[in-house]
Amino acid sequence: MRKGERVIARVAVIGAGIGGLTSAALLAAQGHDVTVLEKEAWVGGKARRVPVDGAEIDGGPTVFTYRAVFDEVFAACGSRLEDHVTIARADVIARHAWDASGHLDLYADPLRSEDAVGAFAGAEAARGYSAFRKEAARIFKVLEQPFLRGDKASTPLPMMWRIGPWRIGDALAMRPFDGMWKALGGHFKDQRLRQLFGRYATYCGSSPFAAPATLMLIADVEARGVWLIDGGIHALAKAIAALAERQGARVRTGAPVADILATKGRTSGVKLVSGEVIAADIVICNGDPAALATGRFGADAARAVPAIPPAKRSLSALVWYAHTRTEGFALSHHNVFFSPDYAREFREIASGQPPSDPTVYVCAMDRGAGEHTPPPQGRERIQIIVNAPAHGDVHHYSSEERERCTRNMMATLKRCGLTLEEPLPHQLMTPQDWEGLFPATGGALYGRASHGWAASFQRQGPKTRLKGLYCTGGATHPAAGVPMAALSGQLAARVIAKDLASTRTSPRAAIPGGMSTRSATTGSTG
Repeated sequence: MRKGERVIARVAVIGAGIGGLTSAALLAAQGHDVTVLEKEAWVGGKARRVPVDGAEIDGGPTVFTYRAVFDEVFAACGSRLEDHVTIARADVIARHAWDASGHLDLYADPLRSEDAVGAFAGAEAARGYSAFRKEAARIFKVLEQPFLRGDKASTPLPMMWRIGPWRIGDALAMRPFDGMWKALGGHFKDQRLRQLFGRYATYCGSSPFAAPATLMLIADVEARGVWLIDGGIHALAKAIAALAERQGARVRTGAPVADILATKGRTSGVKLVSGEVIAADIVICNGDPAALATGRFGADAARAVPAIPPAKRSLSALVWYAHTRTEGFALSHHNVFFSPDYAREFREIASGQPPSDPTVYVCAMDRGAGEHTPPPQGRERIQIIVNAPAHGDVHHYSSEERERCTRNMMATLKRCGLTLEEPLPHQLMTPQDWEGLFPATGGALYGRASHGWAASFQRQGPKTRLKGLYCTGGATHPAAGVPMAALSGQLAARVIAKDLASTRTSPRAAIPGGMSTRSATTGSTG
């Protein structure tokens, strides 16, 4: 139907991850009839909470950056982010260690970070950091509007046009044809610093030895501010879900979708595993496009997107959720303990093996992110991440292998001066477990890996080959990560609005098989 000159569409969003919730909130705010369908019992997708030993541990992403994106989403819905979550800027971005001899903090104040780098590795390293920071900032400035916030381009040429053909210097400054590891060597002779800033490639599930230098922009995104949210990223997801509901959207959990329905070459609705059919003019899949391509939602949807070869998958992860006493190393909120041989670590992952001497990330949830954060009394909640190959669809993790991975992780922490309880009260997620939660991915947590200059242009954009079917989420354009997933949700909502505006009549096709309108009239049944 139409409201004035505007087409009002029925929208079904598959998956209540950050991208899907963002698009749902924005489209509902525009007056569309939106239903979000989530197969799990929670909203947030990977941003969930895991119970361990009577404590709730952050189950997914833990780093919150690029806050402006979320301020825009809430403002578009007539609200403010800080009215829905308790949020504070971190003083210490992250604490880093290579052994037990000391650590290096990066700070919200870049000049303080420069001083810290100098104290850690010398005056030349401080100058290298200053130059690196400026280069990362320039790359971000060049790419923010035409790429991160721009429409998906299948080749570099449209993006180059958006940048402006007269700005060839800026275009070349992106360094798309230079490898990240090599580019970092131009800034840092100290291999520890090269390793530290190379790790930003893993934020989008990629190897620093195969990623383009363009990904150095991630360092600038983080340097612009890391924020702590009470309740973690899951609390943010719940806030966006509530925002969408206040705009009139319905969010249903425990409602897995079996098929995306199509009539005469365009989407006409979805069918749930329960058999219920929900009519929809627009369907948004907030999940890895691999789930579409492998036929998880039917043949019509499978033809709508290209398949992602397993060799092109991003990293997966071994993730421990623990409630434990800690001793030794003075943890901040975000901490990284580096492998002594980074190249070997990524060679092992590329060969399909979890690393034998891994780099380990630790989020100490109960600690602030100031310079001196006293440990909590008794046990504390921590999430521990080690990069791993995305082979969860073909590799079984035996109890012996799980124990070996745990020992290897603990050995890295001990080498750097951090001791956890033994036996460790924990739950462990392997690539096999991630594949169970997110089928057809092999446990890849970031979609397609950003390896080589063309990889960023090969990510799935919002539009698919099936009219009315759109994609959003961290596995789609522009990139992986919490703010990028929200940007994908913004982009999908913008493209859908543009497509609807170009139509003259609402495409309400009849759905065969008995349509249910219960979800449109009674609200959530999850």
